[in-house]
Amino acid sequence: MIEELERTPIATERLTVEDVGARYVTHLTAHGRRRSTVMDYESSLRVHLVPFFGDLSLEKIGRSDIEDFVAEKLADGKAPKSVRNYLGLLHSLFAYAEKQEWTRGNPCKFVEKPGDDDGDADIRFLDDAELEALLRAVPDEGVGLLDRVLYLAAAMTGLRQGELLGLRWRDIDWSASRVRVRQNYVRGEFGRPKSKRSSRSVPLADRAAGELDRHFRASAFQGDDDLVFGNPQTGRPVARRAVLKRFKRNLAQARVREIRFHDLRHTFGTRMAAAGVPLRTLQEWMGHRDFKTTLIYADYQPSEREAELVERAFDGQRASEPEQQPSE
Repeated sequence: MIEELERTPIATERLTVEDVGARYVTHLTAHGRRRSTVMDYESSLRVHLVPFFGDLSLEKIGRSDIEDFVAEKLADGKAPKSVRNYLGLLHSLFAYAEKQEWTRGNPCKFVEKPGDDDGDADIRFLDDAELEALLRAVPDEGVGLLDRVLYLAAAMTGLRQGELLGLRWRDIDWSASRVRVRQNYVRGEFGRPKSKRSSRSVPLADRAAGELDRHFRASAFQGDDDLVFGNPQTGRPVARRAVLKRFKRNLAQARVREIRFHDLRHTFGTRMAAAGVPLRTLQEWMGHRDFKTTLIYADYQPSEREAELVERAFDGQRASEPEQQPSE
């Protein structure tokens, strides 16, 4: 134990979560980490980690402090998944500090992560009638022409919003009826999809293909590298905030319950599962890195034989019951 302590250097400066966080962000930026990821980390540091741990140095932060942080965030109504993300970032900060010999250990290793979200609570989607009502509510002029095709493509391909906004005409394979995801547009810059699995090919149904073809013919920007959903006047990427603002307004106009734009992706996932698409295939189409993410759609798979099996089991039990004699 003495030898181990002698090999472990003592931090020469008193570093807080804010100090290490700033250095860690600089390190990630220098090593080419995606801008969107870095911005997410900066936001989590500024809004959650730094305000909680304040001037407390890393050497003074223990397991109980981190457990208090987790408990407070859950009590504030933060989703377990979000809290796990905050905890993961804190774990990375300690690991980075340990590698730089600024601290001796990582107390995050001993903190239990919050459990998964309640399965169905986070899944919202539009049924057939709601989707059609939304499409009808979109103005039939100006930017509404773009929005209608965007909503339909989101619901019928399952692409993420950033993947749709980064889609180029070269990414649509008309002859093979496929959409190939090769880049996205997130936080004001083009980049690679979220993971290797996110670079993928998705089937393009006839209806979506027809709407995209009409959109192409009406567009002033038809080059291979031009954006499918670019600004109609400039061809430049559209502002995400403006897209979301119009989406909410169109939902209200359609008198459809409010959902997130991301829930159009859930619309695709639930519809494909209900149609009998194998979950492993659906994982590939949606670009999920972890199969557990795809499993949220398992409850929507067809199960006509399951009811038949239950019926048969109880029929057998009923047949074995003695027949009651009528009372005199």
